[in-house]
Amino acid sequence: MILLNNANNTIGYVKISQGGIAGTLADVRIIAKYAINSLATSVILVHNHPSGTLKPSQSDKYITKKIKRTLNIFDCKVLDHIILTETDYYSFADDHII
Repeated sequence: MILLNNANNTIGYVKISQGGIAGTLADVRIIAKYAINSLATSVILVHNHPSGTLKPSQSDKYITKKIKRTLNIFDCKVLDHIILTETDYYSFADDHII
């Protein structure tokens, strides 16, 4: 997760989770903790798809919505959720999902 200030300058970044071959767990409370402790006003979520598939899964969409709702309580916006593969990327914001 990339942590941003009011001017959208990066004030930090943090690895929330490291998964196995088929998935990982992203705890929304831990994400909120880092956003609050850093006084971030917005964040960009980033994760990889080692399979090379750029299409977000239903789990990706669900967790994004859940994180967005939670951080909204603290006036912290989720600006984007980016999925990385070895050769390309997918942006929720570019696809108007976020």
